[in-house]
Amino acid sequence: TECVSGCVCPEGLFDDGRGGCVEQKDCPCIHNNELYSSGDKIKVDCNTCTCQKGVWKCTDDVCYGTCMIYGSGHYNTFDGKFYDFDGSCEYVATQDFCGDKNSSGSFSIITENVPCGTTGVTCSKAIKMFLGVMKTLSNRSVTPLPAILEVIPEEIQRDVGDDVQYWNRTVGLYLVIEASNGVMLIWDKKTTVFIKLSPDYKGKVCGLCGNFDDKANNDFTTRSGLQETNPLNFGNSWKQSPMCPDVTHEIKPCDLKPHRKSWAEKECSIIQSEVFKICHSKVNPLPFYEACVHDACSCDSGGDCECFCSAVAAYAQECIKAEACVFWRTPDICPIFCDYYN
Repeated sequence: TECVSGCVCPEGLFDDGRGGCVEQKDCPCIHNNELYSSGDKIKVDCNTCTCQKGVWKCTDDVCYGTCMIYGSGHYNTFDGKFYDFDGSCEYVATQDFCGDKNSSGSFSIITENVPCGTTGVTCSKAIKMFLGVMKTLSNRSVTPLPAILEVIPEEIQRDVGDDVQYWNRTVGLYLVIEASNGVMLIWDKKTTVFIKLSPDYKGKVCGLCGNFDDKANNDFTTRSGLQETNPLNFGNSWKQSPMCPDVTHEIKPCDLKPHRKSWAEKECSIIQSEVFKICHSKVNPLPFYEACVHDACSCDSGGDCECFCSAVAAYAQECIKAEACVFWRTPDICPIFCDYYN
């Protein structure tokens, strides 16, 4: 219910949507179907919005963009477009080498996807980060993890005289690699990779993570610059080698492994349960629940709990960004043991 003067309230007062009548200055605002009182503040990305006379007034800071790649081929672009793509090849996740072949740029991030499990879905095995001209963040195998992520960004090779600096550090569960050109890569050392870009790259990037122009409806722009509606055609256009086969159909692992479906739905129901209730109005749980069921069905070669935990953690991370902190881990559900920190 919006604040509109009418016959319900006395002249000069407005229906507040809660069964009361208020002055215009006290009109509430609506966000994600929830009412907020005048003066209430919410966080939208890096900006703060304040409810004033029934209208949101927001700061206009330009925010960093984040692309998330996790589990078995799930992508959430810089502009918030959620889709699945199960290709087995190397693909451009994001880069600012866009347009013609002679265009200049300062970075390129490549994801190498390989099959995980027996259903045909793919997971990111390696991330390669190029800084400047042929500056490579290589991936060296450390401790293989179950069927998902076998490598860790460990060293950067740079040409002499290059001025792109970089830093790597561990923050909680995450390994963070940050470059001086405004590019940051964050890895949870398991199945999830975040790519963050400074606002300077708005509208200047391309790849599986979209073009970072605040418009999700044009994120499926192919390597040749055409707009696609089919995620498979879009994803195929960003493969690095023409020798790799195109993805021709969407894989549905729960149909291929129906005996795993009930278990997957039961475990993943936590995303739509009371545990995450505080987040449901801020971040739509449905695509994350569906991705969780997809992953729990597909991880049939070991590491099934790892797939489930990473899928739930991906939703929890989006909730944190929306300022809805959820304590969902328990001794029985995806615990983090103290030994991990020792």
